[in-house]
Amino acid sequence: MTTHTLQKLSKLLKNDERLVVDGNLAKNKIVELALQLDKDFLKLLLSSPEIKQTFFQEVENILVFDKIKFQNFISNKQFLPDSFTKYKNKIGLFSSNEQYLTDSQEVILVWPYKDCILEGGQTKEDTKRQEIFWNETLAPDEVDRLLTPKVLTNFQKYDYGKEVPIHYISMDDNLIIKGNNLLSLCSLKEKYQGKIKLIYIDPPYNPDSKSNTFCYNNSFNESTWLTFMKNRLEIAKKLLTPDGCLIMAIDKNEQAELTVLLKEMFHGYEIHVITIVHNPEGAQGANFYYTHEYAIFVIPKGKKIISKKKVDVIKWQDLMDTTGNNYLRENAKNCFYSVIVENEKVIGFGEVENDNYHPEKQTIEKDGRHYVYPIDNKNVERKWRYARQSVESIKDNLRVKIIKNIERERERERERERNNNRLQNWTWQRFSNFKDSLNWQQIWCQPLRN
Repeated sequence: MTTHTLQKLSKLLKNDERLVVDGNLAKNKIVELALQLDKDFLKLLLSSPEIKQTFFQEVENILVFDKIKFQNFISNKQFLPDSFTKYKNKIGLFSSNEQYLTDSQEVILVWPYKDCILEGGQTKEDTKRQEIFWNETLAPDEVDRLLTPKVLTNFQKYDYGKEVPIHYISMDDNLIIKGNNLLSLCSLKEKYQGKIKLIYIDPPYNPDSKSNTFCYNNSFNESTWLTFMKNRLEIAKKLLTPDGCLIMAIDKNEQAELTVLLKEMFHGYEIHVITIVHNPEGAQGANFYYTHEYAIFVIPKGKKIISKKKVDVIKWQDLMDTTGNNYLRENAKNCFYSVIVENEKVIGFGEVENDNYHPEKQTIEKDGRHYVYPIDNKNVERKWRYARQSVESIKDNLRVKIIKNIERERERERERERNNNRLQNWTWQRFSNFKDSLNWQQIWCQPLRN
């Protein structure tokens, strides 16, 4: 390839503003459009007789673009002479012919029946039938029949919880459609394509257990699930507005596969996998306790569409220090006083007690009020986290918890201590010491420093 051809191609490609970033040609964008056989991109190449002769072949009066030859040429380190090394601006895996795997699109998620359509109804009756994977090439008629919009029937309309007569259906009405979700999506596509700002999908989680509700074609269970999801995501993508967002709930069983599938299908989108801790105690497994699931957000790249609303995080902690010898009464005398509780609310505080006064128990009841001292369940006198002169400032942040069944709480604590020997979600915390086996009214606080 001559230097003249290199210069000719560079000058030609700069006529396409999609390929120019900060005044320089973007190799990755050039390769992307070439692999996609972009119509305008090919027209641009054909406009130059020399480039046409180099990268196109005529087969029975039909011009064929040699995209492999073109990609190898673009990857030539001489193509951008100001580059110190062809590895300068990108990190990734190479194939044996020194192509980035992502550029050559050699790395994608594949599975049996990926090129098929699965109706996949989810009613009890549907589980009894043998599902068929309709190949889009070999069974076009069946695929067209399946994906053709259907007539929605048996409408019912409700207003403020009451059924009302149906005179018309407005585009502004909220719809709940009972039926196969693939057929429903296809039926909505004609009217709602490009008009939906938010789609939330809660698919079958597909666990490897008896609790699995996704039971079609069990001999190809993983492939069936992926085909099921791909069919529905393809239509969901068409329904989204340009700034629309797709959210999917999923757990550990299919999160990795689903994320790869979404990255393949949603080019030009950001894929964010967000951990949702919904069960801090953890669901018991053979080796781990699972405390979380995932929400996968699919957002147009560069769009600021997620709310910026600030969420105040409240971290509750026990008002009494209960760990170690540094938290004893004698180490902070101004922190030993009573917290006065009435009707399960903190209404005030007693004065700092004389060194010679030792309450007979942690909670003393008098005239309908409870006077709570920082004494643990072993009757050890400890201290509150706040000195008497400063505790008034957090009075409105204090909460009371009453533990009525001490034996049950002690058993729960023993179980938690056993579970702590197993790894859990790395972000799991013991939010407050009320999990200790206490038989008194517990005082929580939200420290002002938070």
